[in-house]
Amino acid sequence: MDTIFLVLSLFLPRITIILFYLLHSIPYNNVPFIGDVLLTVFLPRILILIYIVENLGTHNPWFWIHLVVALFVYLTSGKIYNKRRKRKD
Repeated sequence: MDTIFLVLSLFLPRITIILFYLLHSIPYNNVPFIGDVLLTVFLPRILILIYIVENLGTHNPWFWIHLVVALFVYLTSGKIYNKRRKRKD
C-alpha cells in the first residue's frame, strides 16, 4: 500500500478512495465492487481498515492509527451535532 494513501485517508477517506479508484491504484481487496461502492459512500473508514487488514495485517501501526481515528470520529460526531443543535434552539 502507498504511504500517501494511508496518510490522505486519515484526513479525507472518501475523497482518497475515489481518487485512487480513478487512478486505478486502489489497494488489493476481496470486497465485491458493490461493497466497495456502498462502503465508500456510507462507511469509508471501515473500508480503509479492511484494505489495511488485507494488505498489511493487524500488527501494522497504520491499522491501529486508523482504528483510533475512526473510533474518535464516530464517537465524537454525535456530540458535535447535538451541541450545534442545542445552540440553534
